[in-house]
Amino acid sequence: MMTIDSTTKAFFRDQLYAWAEANLRPLPWKNEPDPYLIWLSEIILQQTRVEQGAPYYEKFKSRFPTVHDLARAPEDEVLKLWQGLGYYSRARNLHQTAQYIVREHGGNFPVTYEQIRALKGVGSYTAAAIASFAFQMPYAVLDGNVSRVLSRFFGIATPIDSQSGKQLFQELATQLLDQRSPGKFNQRIMDFGATHCMPKQPRCGNCPMQSQCVAFATQQTQNLPVKHKKLKKTTRHFHYLILQCQEETIIRKRTGEDIWRHLFEFPLVEFSAAGATFQEIQTKASSLQAILQPDNLVRAQLAGSAKQQLTHQTILASFWELEIRQIEPELLPADLICINWKNLDKFAFPRIIDWYLKDNSLNLFSQLQVN
Repeated sequence: MMTIDSTTKAFFRDQLYAWAEANLRPLPWKNEPDPYLIWLSEIILQQTRVEQGAPYYEKFKSRFPTVHDLARAPEDEVLKLWQGLGYYSRARNLHQTAQYIVREHGGNFPVTYEQIRALKGVGSYTAAAIASFAFQMPYAVLDGNVSRVLSRFFGIATPIDSQSGKQLFQELATQLLDQRSPGKFNQRIMDFGATHCMPKQPRCGNCPMQSQCVAFATQQTQNLPVKHKKLKKTTRHFHYLILQCQEETIIRKRTGEDIWRHLFEFPLVEFSAAGATFQEIQTKASSLQAILQPDNLVRAQLAGSAKQQLTHQTILASFWELEIRQIEPELLPADLICINWKNLDKFAFPRIIDWYLKDNSLNLFSQLQVN
């Protein structure tokens, strides 16, 4: 275990606090005393940039001001409000945890670290953040920003995504923690990493830590921190069939353990490679064979395409607009839902479909052509 001497601790804290006073970073959840709202902000900020998450925090705070309000809401409403943030398991966990807090704790947010850590969707970082911000408990946060600051300041090349690295940096963060004001310290070191000791363009020239930063002294700033895990990414080819029968269309709810679980989508055909023809898509769309017969299909066209980059996957989507003469509900599989086109905005869709709808809502099906 690496031990930090008292002089280094005092230097680090003093410089960090002085920097924070001169570089205020106003955020809507800062100095918030309500543990429910702190938890809400932390769940939203998991794997989400502050700039993107802040408007969602305001929307959720306005729509669900208490944990009781969130617990009572239908899941579809929660997912709809979350739409565009990605990683939808966070929204499902958020909703289920709110119900758990109401059911098991009478709507009172847990007050011990162990109880907070046990909540669904709450890891060690999130638990430490809530415990320190809401209850001033002495738990040090360790996220990517904090790991980067510590790796550079101490000149440590141990990969931050390794088990030994996580343990080492957690120990260092705990030693540096200001026991008298843990929430204040945690917020400031995260802000420092996010806005000053940044990944690609750290502001070393006017850094208050410069005189004792090992990475700066050894010109290793661009080489630290070290990561050794490389994500294996796959590419998936989605073909969405947007059907129109007068004012009606067809959607389905995604189930199973795949991406975007519990979100809605248009009927989907997936291929492992690019270049599928419409005839191949028709053949593979087994659930729609009854309504895609030649005498029922009026017109079809490839309306556009879009790309969405997920953490482990690249989604390449093609959108096929099809006009059909009639929809017979009894011929549809149970998972397909026939709705009025005007009601689409009531359903939560993956971002890639939302992009398509926003781009095509004004002229959709107005100029369909036969391919």
